[in-house]
Amino acid sequence: MPRNLYGPDHEAFRSSVREFIDRNLKPRAEQMLEVKSIDRDIWKEAGKQGLFGLDIPEEFGGMGADDYRFNAVAAEEIAGFNFAVSSCFGIHSDVCPPYIVDLGTQEQKERWLPGMANGDLICAIAMTEPSGGSDLAALKTTAVKADDGSGDWILNGSKTFITNGYQADLVIVAARTDPSKGAKGISLLMVEAGMEGFSRGRKLDKVGQEEADTSELFFENVRVPDANRLGEEGLGFISMMQRLPQERIGAAVANTAHAFQIFRETVEYTKERKAFGQPVGSFQHNKFKMAELQTKLEVTQAYVDDCIAAHADGDLTAVDAAKAKWWSAQVQNDVLDECVQLYGGYGFMNEYRVARAWRDARVSKIWAGSNEIMKELIGRDLGL
Repeated sequence: MPRNLYGPDHEAFRSSVREFIDRNLKPRAEQMLEVKSIDRDIWKEAGKQGLFGLDIPEEFGGMGADDYRFNAVAAEEIAGFNFAVSSCFGIHSDVCPPYIVDLGTQEQKERWLPGMANGDLICAIAMTEPSGGSDLAALKTTAVKADDGSGDWILNGSKTFITNGYQADLVIVAARTDPSKGAKGISLLMVEAGMEGFSRGRKLDKVGQEEADTSELFFENVRVPDANRLGEEGLGFISMMQRLPQERIGAAVANTAHAFQIFRETVEYTKERKAFGQPVGSFQHNKFKMAELQTKLEVTQAYVDDCIAAHADGDLTAVDAAKAKWWSAQVQNDVLDECVQLYGGYGFMNEYRVARAWRDARVSKIWAGSNEIMKELIGRDLGL
């Protein structure tokens, strides 16, 4: 069915994103895989092309698009090329900027947003801890006021599974600033590369998404000026909850686009690959299977599109974002598993895109809040 979500301006932007991918990402695909990272010059070129400033006002060097559909276009195209690059760029351009745009002071916006928009400052957000997972209210990283009267914060703790963590110049860190207040005792601090006591572990050895420089972060008596506190003290948890819907719909957009692209490639493969003298796609079982996958993807796309439109209008609820996130992640993994099966033994070879895509996708049922947590949120909304 035709998609009615996008207009001429969105499609023109899509063409520019595709051009960026063809010129800057496709020729470097194998290199990024080998070094397990996205080189700085690629980040800067993406910034130059306007991919990072969609949520950033023009006065701070961004595009000031004020239309989430542009973000969705970028996520679709990049996820279709490479799911790992999509996750890195998405954290930097979709997840982090709204925190600073919405919560930052004028000085903070002038200080950080231009570099984020042009790709000079790579940003990450550090919520997850080794012992906490999706339970953001149980943070153990702490920040206490320095006893010298300076107003600075002394930050201690660690974070793990942080996308962009190894290269990040700027990290939004969730820390417990008042242990007596539970979720209401969490604040957000902006930690900058080079701050004494801030260190990073090795790039984590992941099952998939090798291009993403995911790492652990360590904070040992890091002195963070109060000028680097983002938003009001004690409102960090609420701030994260308010912005998680954008992260989750962004995940749903990427999940769906990634699965759709690999499915299309699989359909073409089954037309060319022959067994017993005929294309493998012509066997009734395989034909029926691909009919099921096509239908499942289109139905998922329709719901995700409605969520994109709702978010562009400011109407997307946290519960609907949770539905889109868990469902799209499940469909993505189901579809890619079937695609591997349709490729046969070649589907298990790393040299084939389908194998890498299958590995890359598995984490989508875990990150941005596990699928189980998403169902818990939906269940609570049902009064259960």
